[in-house]
Amino acid sequence: MNLKEMLAAALKRLEAAQTALNTGNGSVDDVKAASAEVKELSAKLEALKESETITKALGDKKQDAKDAPAKSLGGHVVKTAGAKLKTAKASGQMSAMSITTPEFKAATDTHVTGTLPEHLKPVTIDRNIIREYEPPLRVADFLGAGALDSPTLVYFTEQLGAAVEGAFTTVAEEGKKPQLHFPSYKELTETVRKIAGYIKLSTEMLEDEAFLVTEINNRLLRELAKFEENQLLHGDGQGTNVLGLLKREGLQKMESKADLVDDIFRACSKVAETTGLEADGILINPADYQELRLKKDQNGQYLAGGPFTGQYGVGGILQNPPLWGKTTIVTPAIEKGKVLVGAGKQAATVYHKGGVAVRTAFQNEDDFVHNRVTILAEERLALAVYMPSAFCLLEKTAA
Repeated sequence: MNLKEMLAAALKRLEAAQTALNTGNGSVDDVKAASAEVKELSAKLEALKESETITKALGDKKQDAKDAPAKSLGGHVVKTAGAKLKTAKASGQMSAMSITTPEFKAATDTHVTGTLPEHLKPVTIDRNIIREYEPPLRVADFLGAGALDSPTLVYFTEQLGAAVEGAFTTVAEEGKKPQLHFPSYKELTETVRKIAGYIKLSTEMLEDEAFLVTEINNRLLRELAKFEENQLLHGDGQGTNVLGLLKREGLQKMESKADLVDDIFRACSKVAETTGLEADGILINPADYQELRLKKDQNGQYLAGGPFTGQYGVGGILQNPPLWGKTTIVTPAIEKGKVLVGAGKQAATVYHKGGVAVRTAFQNEDDFVHNRVTILAEERLALAVYMPSAFCLLEKTAA
């Protein structure tokens, strides 16, 4: 019996003595004796722990055989990959499994920089890459968001401008009540669309985990999001394409021949008058926004505030001040000369079926013989526009 077990037994005896004393069947001497034994064993155990700590700090001369360095390449393979080999054998997947072990070399070799050929000397590589400008993705902020469990979404929209048959009226006692008939709803079906793409990297690149994370996040997923944004606005609905917002039947349109700022407000009012919904967002191209941002009054003062102060010297400078108090999204996703206003959060929803999936494969095409890995990213989504008339596309035309 070791010290821990002896201490556990002593604690039980102390507990039993205390219980007996409480019930009148024991004595104080028994409790004191048991307590003294517990204290003695606790002190010995504490001393043992302190001794083990000192020994560990000084270093243990003994080394477990499994921790000893391998003395041959075969031993190195078994040492580093043995567990994987056993797992693969047990699962019956040996034919499709590839095991890579770290490089092995004799411990007696010493690298001397001066003895290496010039092309083998250690070099420092700066992995910072100056990438081209990537505009922010904002179209999804304009619309509602949801999730789907099934691959198909069926929903109904009310026919714009269709008259209601009948009307409410006053009725005399025992008089016949009038019937009302609302126009039939239009049934629409949206099928979940898949957006996918992949990149290929050499297996050597996988050793640089930071680089791999950057490639997936800043490259692969970024390009996926850019294509999604284009589909949400401009998709033509043909084949596997999403039917984008600007291609929807029932989308209201206006021409702007004079003051764009005034016409944007008129477009917002048109949405409210037609649908009863308040426009909550504006999509505008950077070039058109710049034109409005730099507008001045007759005294040469910036309407939205100057480069150093707020409007007419009041308050601080706003970064991209909103138009008419609406959420203003400045994005090149919409063409120059066009402005989209609407009740995006209420009238349309982007549904995702699951999240973005990222998969890797080492045996795609001829990747195996070229030491390459394929990294695939894909997502499934559908765009439901419940009320196309809650959006108005404003187009600038020559006066």
